[in-house]
Amino acid sequence: MVVEVVLKILAIISGEYGKRHVANIQKHGPDDWEIEAWQAPAILPPVIDYPEDYLPEQMPAADLILSFAEHKGVAELLPDIAGMTGAQAVLVAVDNEAWLPRGLARQLKGWLSAMQVACATPKPLCTLTESDYKITRRKRETYTSPLISEFARYFGQPDLKITVDPETRTISAAEVRRDAVCGCIRYVAEKLVGVPVDEAEEKAGLLHHHYPCLASMVKLDDYNHDTLMHESGHMLRDNINEQIKPFKDTQYISPGERSE
Repeated sequence: MVVEVVLKILAIISGEYGKRHVANIQKHGPDDWEIEAWQAPAILPPVIDYPEDYLPEQMPAADLILSFAEHKGVAELLPDIAGMTGAQAVLVAVDNEAWLPRGLARQLKGWLSAMQVACATPKPLCTLTESDYKITRRKRETYTSPLISEFARYFGQPDLKITVDPETRTISAAEVRRDAVCGCIRYVAEKLVGVPVDEAEEKAGLLHHHYPCLASMVKLDDYNHDTLMHESGHMLRDNINEQIKPFKDTQYISPGERSE
C-alpha cells in the first residue's frame, strides 16, 4: 500500500536551470504539493563564515528542500536553511560536479546528519529512485527518507511504460510513470508515438539532446571519462530498450554466409 505524503517544498534556484525544474514540478507534480522558490545570491565568497549574511530573516516552512543552485557556495547555506524552514530532508541536484564537488558533498551530508536531516545528492539528478541514486557510473548510494522517496515517485530516474503494436512494430503509446525533474522524459514520450521500434533508441537519444538536457558536458573520471549529460541519455535509452527488445528485428550472421 502506497501512503500519500503531502509535501511542502522549498526549491533553491540561481538561474534558468532551476527555473525549468520548478516549472515542471509545479505543472506535473501532485496538486496538493506546496512549492515555493528562493533565489540564491548570484555571488558568494569561496568560504562562507557567516551564512546569515546571505540569507533572508525568514523562510517559509518546508518538509523538503530541493537545491537546484548552480554555485557550490549554496551547499554551505543548506544546513542553516534546513534549520530555518524545519525541513527534514534535502535533495541536491549534481548535474554539474562544480556545483557540489565530491568532498563538499561528504561534508554536507555530515552537517545535515548531525541535525538528523536526510540528504541525497544524485549525480546526475535523473538517477534518483525511491531508494537510491548514482554517485559514480558503477556505484549507487541508498538513502532512507519518506520525503525524498515521495518526490522520487514522480521525478527522477526515467520510467516510461512503452506499448508496441506487434503488427506494425511501432510504438503505440508511451506513458510517463516517472519524469525527469527537468521534464525531458515527458517531452520524449510525446514524440516517440508512431516511431518504429528499430529506431526508437536513436530517436530518444536525439530528443533527449534537443530538449535540451542541461547536465554537464565535462568528462569525469568516475564516469569512465564520459559526461553527466551522456549518462542521463543512457538511463533513458536503457529504460526504453528493455521494453522494446522483444519486438526488435535481430539479424543473425553465419560465418561464410551472406546475411539476408
